[in-house]
Amino acid sequence: MNTNLPLYSPLTNTGNALYFPEHNGGIRGFFVMNLGFDNYIAFEASCPNHAPNDCSTMKLNGSTVICSCEDYEYTLANGLMINRPDGIKVYDLLNYRTQVSGNVISVFN
Repeated sequence: MNTNLPLYSPLTNTGNALYFPEHNGGIRGFFVMNLGFDNYIAFEASCPNHAPNDCSTMKLNGSTVICSCEDYEYTLANGLMINRPDGIKVYDLLNYRTQVSGNVISVFN
C-alpha cells in the first residue's frame, strides 16, 4: 500500500486504521493500523472465535473492531479482546507481519 495514494493516505496519521477486503489478502480481509513512528500493525478481519460465515467479518470502529456475531470487540493496538467473557476460552486477533519501505507498507504472514 503506497501511502502517497489518496486511498491509503489515512494511514499516514498515528492511530488511524483501514480495512482491506479479502481480495487484498487474508481470510476475510485484514486491518492495518498506524501505531506511530513508522510502526504498523495488521490483523485478520475474520473473528478468531467463529468459523468464517456471514457475520464473522469484523467492522472497523475507530481503533477497535467488532464481530457482529456476538459483539466481541478487539483493540487494534495489540489485537486483544476488550470484552472478554468469563468462563469461556476465547482467542485474540490473528496478527500479520508488516514491513515499511519509504511510503509503501507491505502485509504478509
